[in-house]
Amino acid sequence: MPHSSLCIGLSLAATWLSAGGWRHPASRVEEVHDPAFYAGVARRAEAACLDFVFRPDALFIDVPALEHGPGFSSLDPTLLLAALARDTSRIGLVTTAATSFNPPYVVARQIQSLDRISAGRAGWNIVTALDGAWNFGSAPMPTSAEAYRKAGEFTEVVRALWRSFPQEAVLADRRTGRYADTSRIHAIGHEGEHFCVRGPLNVPARAGGRIPLFQAGASDAGRDFAARVADAVFAAAPDVACGTQLRQDLRRRAAGCGRSPDAVRVLPGLSLYLGASRAQARELYETTHAGQDGTRKLTYVSQALGLDLAQLAPDQAITPAMLGEPPAGARSPTHVELLRRLVVRERPSLNDLLSRPEAAGSAHWIVVGTVDDAFDEIIERIGAEAADGFIALPGGALQSLDLLLDELVPRLVEVGRFRRGYTAETFAENMGIA
Repeated sequence: MPHSSLCIGLSLAATWLSAGGWRHPASRVEEVHDPAFYAGVARRAEAACLDFVFRPDALFIDVPALEHGPGFSSLDPTLLLAALARDTSRIGLVTTAATSFNPPYVVARQIQSLDRISAGRAGWNIVTALDGAWNFGSAPMPTSAEAYRKAGEFTEVVRALWRSFPQEAVLADRRTGRYADTSRIHAIGHEGEHFCVRGPLNVPARAGGRIPLFQAGASDAGRDFAARVADAVFAAAPDVACGTQLRQDLRRRAAGCGRSPDAVRVLPGLSLYLGASRAQARELYETTHAGQDGTRKLTYVSQALGLDLAQLAPDQAITPAMLGEPPAGARSPTHVELLRRLVVRERPSLNDLLSRPEAAGSAHWIVVGTVDDAFDEIIERIGAEAADGFIALPGGALQSLDLLLDELVPRLVEVGRFRRGYTAETFAENMGIA
């Protein structure tokens, strides 16, 4: 392991409310838009010394899906994390801001403001946006390659703006009446394919400030982007082989960009359905997913594979020769690629395919079991160099969150895989990248 300690984050997306989890009597679904609820979760995550809490985002709402759960309905992530900055003191606060629709000047200002409000604990999850073009004009969603080309320029502009007004320029010299050394403040004069931004930013950076950058997406264009700019990647890696391949590929690409292979950490999403026994965990998982409409999943997987699965027998094997062309303009090319790779590798039956994590929209690593089961799988992944940590996605009920923070993380501490306490004040320093 190149890093002595795992990097562990916790999603603030209230993942235990997904599927039928919100119907659990103790789900607290009524508080899904209450900052106080998230403040309590963030304080518990900080008590466990997690590296960060993370809030994903979507710039659209699936109205029909609201009939059966909260879905993408959420508070603005940057505003929420700014509120949580006052309730925490050491844990990182990773917001999400999309590059496809937002102006880079606004995003640069928001995240630099969050970094100052939190005293150096801001992080940025850079996404291109899954969907939602209709909320920002009439242009269609760009292709993956186009979106990442724009994201590269967007990120370049944001980082230049962060550097344009250094804290050292602020003199506040009452005696001479000189507030700032304006020779240190400079316009960025950016004129590119997608953006023209003069600058400078109107929020000074913290002295020595370093804002960690995250990226979510494992398409070819996404991997190239991550290799150039990201400190960590939020990955959909449902099994060890997938995680190992992704990590090796990102290390190779990072080296090709002149960076250390260790510069980009791979943090797979880890969906945890935890119970005191395996039977209890299995019951939690099955209860959470009971009564779900399988039509949506079947349609999604059929489109991804270019194959009408409704025409197949449940036990029929799906072979690579049966695959059609990958869909143009897929919402998530990463998930399409994972599904197609699974068929090539395993030739599963239809029933087997639909039961796999890849067939779900997120395709995360899933553990349904006890704390011991989760601990063993984490140690296996680390031993196989398939991950540098994980993003915890507690599922089914709040008991999964409780067992994660109260039992699983302490187990990792006991065997020397995770920190006993924070060693620095800022997020970047605690990650070892300042």
